[in-house]
Amino acid sequence: MTTKSADPQPSSSTDALRPSSPKARKESLDGGGSGVEPDKDSGVVEAGESFTEEEERAVVRKIDLAILPMICLVFFLQYLDKQSLSYASVFGLITDLNMTSSQYSWCSSIFYIGQLVSEFPFMYLMSRLHLSKFVGGTVIVWGIVCMCLAAPQGFAGFAAVRFLLGFAEGAVSPAFVTLTSVFYRKQEHAVRTAIWITMNGLAQVIGCLLMYGVAKNTSLSLAPWRTMFLICGAMTSAAGVLFTLLMPTGPRDAWFLTARERHVLSLRMVRDREGGDKTSFSVAQLQEALLDPKAWFVFWFGILVTMQSPVLTFASLVIKSLGYTSYQTILYTAPSGAVQVLLLWLGVAACVALPRNRALVAMALVIPPLVGTVFLMKLDTSAGWGMIVASWLASCITAPWSVLLSLTASNVKGNTKRSVVNALFFIGYCVGCIASPQLWTDSPRYFSGVVCGIVTWCTLFVAIAAYRFVCARDNNVRDAAAKATIGTESGESAAAAVVSQTTVLDETGAAKVDLTDLGDREFRYSI
Repeated sequence: MTTKSADPQPSSSTDALRPSSPKARKESLDGGGSGVEPDKDSGVVEAGESFTEEEERAVVRKIDLAILPMICLVFFLQYLDKQSLSYASVFGLITDLNMTSSQYSWCSSIFYIGQLVSEFPFMYLMSRLHLSKFVGGTVIVWGIVCMCLAAPQGFAGFAAVRFLLGFAEGAVSPAFVTLTSVFYRKQEHAVRTAIWITMNGLAQVIGCLLMYGVAKNTSLSLAPWRTMFLICGAMTSAAGVLFTLLMPTGPRDAWFLTARERHVLSLRMVRDREGGDKTSFSVAQLQEALLDPKAWFVFWFGILVTMQSPVLTFASLVIKSLGYTSYQTILYTAPSGAVQVLLLWLGVAACVALPRNRALVAMALVIPPLVGTVFLMKLDTSAGWGMIVASWLASCITAPWSVLLSLTASNVKGNTKRSVVNALFFIGYCVGCIASPQLWTDSPRYFSGVVCGIVTWCTLFVAIAAYRFVCARDNNVRDAAAKATIGTESGESAAAAVVSQTTVLDETGAAKVDLTDLGDREFRYSI
């Protein structure tokens, strides 16, 4: 299939899908008025087709019940797997493998080196293969590799397996941003992204309790940390099998929807000018992504939001250095996950209340972890609970991260371009996660790492403000062009005025046209 980079006419037919009258809504509900039967899948969306709000709510509810839980399960297991290194350090990993503090830091960094290496081939493969099958296969492999972490007897072997583990996990997060943008409309992105990112905090709470339970079981023949890796890996491989079998590639194979509901899902995607999950790679879209300043903002978001990530891994060591036992350390680390979830959903509430100001919400969410990091630097180790609470606040990176990912899902179009931009975010993410642990080697205060955290939180605040300015400026330019060309009050009215063509669907049930956000002049960026 040839990817089109600028052909606004086919995509502009989508605003005709809006129910404009009671008669139109009734015809849509009955399957009439458009020549499309409600009891069979169609390869074409006719100009003027519509659906009712009740139909749309039913489709979204089924997507929430079928697709979202699978994404949440895999993301939960990914974060549980990442945090298992922190739990293992408290229960003998460092002493059993005779690691130095520097070697332990490299065990954290080398995971992200593997993930960084994987982003480049996965960037291509995610645009060439259907995401559900490709990601499902990588999840199965990642689970097997995770179980292998129980085997090494020294630093070299453990580090090698950690590298392979990072490589296997490289597709998951970028793919989930894409799946969110494919199956949900722009105004739904913030809440749905927050739901699956909530699994980070939930995994931290449950992971601490799981490690506590495993360590308390004195009948185990293996060390507690080895048992923990076996449990995490087995659960992950099982989840990968379910994901491969149950996750659809598009409306056509959405097994949980009726024929009419699958067509309504296609209508929703066309109405948002969403091209879906295609199996083509466009060099033109690759070039556009690399030359788009907004794409490089996304890359820097990935770096800046994760330069503080070591606080998640090292928080347990900070707490243990205050004189608490291993069991107390695990229990006192657990609430940080709950604090992350609380701040995350305060951010979601703000996004719902201020849907046109998501960037401002992200800027506000930078402040609590910044405050926590400042307290980590200023408080004395004798502060006890003050240091513990500061580590909880400093760990709250998921709240701004969630909003930034939802903006990425909303603001990038085009199959290849979306794969590239999502990969850029996670390349930046990996760079931050590789570099930052090397600053967290001077225990127990980790002064260099804490200072780096303060600087990068402040820089992220400025970067988000600049990104919002650039997106708002581009929207204003497009609105002005629409008014000049069509002579209407807004871009929305302009789009409706030129609707005249049908939209052909591809084999997955999504629109066959594959416009990018730059090529679709009716597209408006979320800010």
